Amino acid sequence: MQNRSILKRVYSALKYFILLAVAGILLWVSFKGVHWSDFKAGLLSTDFRWIAVSMLVSIFVFWLRALRWRLIMLPLGFRIKRRDAWDGVNIGYITNFAVPRAGEFARCGVITKKTGLPFETVAGTVVLERSVDLLSLGTITLAVIVLEWKKFGNFINKEIVGTLDNKLSANLTWVAAAIIVSFVVFLYIIYRFRERHPIFRKITDIAKGVISGVMSGFRMPQKWLFLLYTATIWFCYWLMSYTTILAFPAVEGLTAVDALFLTVIGGFGWVIPVQGGIGAYHFIISLALASIYGIAQTTGVIFATISHESQALTMIICGAISLISFSLSKRR
Repeated sequence: MQNRSILKRVYSALKYFILLAVAGILLWVSFKGVHWSDFKAGLLSTDFRWIAVSMLVSIFVFWLRALRWRLIMLPLGFRIKRRDAWDGVNIGYITNFAVPRAGEFARCGVITKKTGLPFETVAGTVVLERSVDLLSLGTITLAVIVLEWKKFGNFINKEIVGTLDNKLSANLTWVAAAIIVSFVVFLYIIYRFRERHPIFRKITDIAKGVISGVMSGFRMPQKWLFLLYTATIWFCYWLMSYTTILAFPAVEGLTAVDALFLTVIGGFGWVIPVQGGIGAYHFIISLALASIYGIAQTTGVIFATISHESQALTMIICGAISLISFSLSKRR
C-alpha cells in the first residue's frame, strides 16, 4: 500500500514537471528572437487604462460563471449561496496555475465542503457546464471561419490541417476507433459485474453521481437565463480581447471581427493542459498574428503577454481573496 502511495506521488510530480516543461518550451519558442529593449518599448506604449477595463470585465465574467454554475446546481435541492459558487470558480482558476485541469476538482471540493453535496454530483454539473463552453467555442469558431474564410481559412489550413498528413490522420482514426471500442467493453464489464466487485460498484456509484449532476441542468427552472449568462460571458470574452487591441497601438488596425478571432484562438490556448495557459497562449496568439496579419513576432508576443498576464493577474488576485474567504468560513 505504501509503495502504491509513493508511486502515485512520483507519477503526479512527474506529470507536473512534464507539463511545466512543455509550458517552458512553448514560452521559449514564443520569445526566441525577441529583444528586451523592443519588448520594454512595446509595454511602455500600452494604454493600461484599457487593460484595467479588460480586467474589470474579467472579474464580471467570474461572477457570471458563478451565477450560471449555481443555476445548474439549484435543482439538486441544496442551499447554494452565490458567494460559495463565486469562491469555487475563483479557487478553481488559481488552482489551474499550480496543477493543470485540477481547478475543476478544486471548485467541486469547495461546494462539497460548504453544502454537503456529493462530490460526484457537483462534478456532473461541471461536466455539463464545460460541455456547453466547448460547444460555444466550436460554434463561434465555425462562425468566424465562415464569415472571414479568406482571412482565417488559410491559417486553419496551413497551421492546423497542414500539419496532419494523410498517414497521421489514418492512424488517428484507428486509434480513436480502438479507444471507443475499449471504452464500450469497459462499460459493459462494469455493468455486468457491478454487484459482485466493490471496485465496480464504486465506479457505478460515481457514474450515477456525475449523471445526476448533468441531468440537473435539464431540470433548470430558468433555462433562458442560463443561455443569457452563456451569451454574455462570451460577449465579455470578446470585449476583453477588443479592449486589449485598443490598449496596444501596434495592432490598432485590427477590427472587432479580428478581436473575435483572437478570442477563439486564445480560448484554445487556455484549453491546452499547461499551468494557467502559460506558453501555450503566447505561442498560439503570436503565431496567429504573424500568419494572418503579418505582424512581427515581437509585437505579437507583447500583445499576447499583455493579454495573458492581465487575465492571469486577475485570476490570481480573485483566487487569493476567495481562498482567504473560504479558509475563514471553514474556521467559523
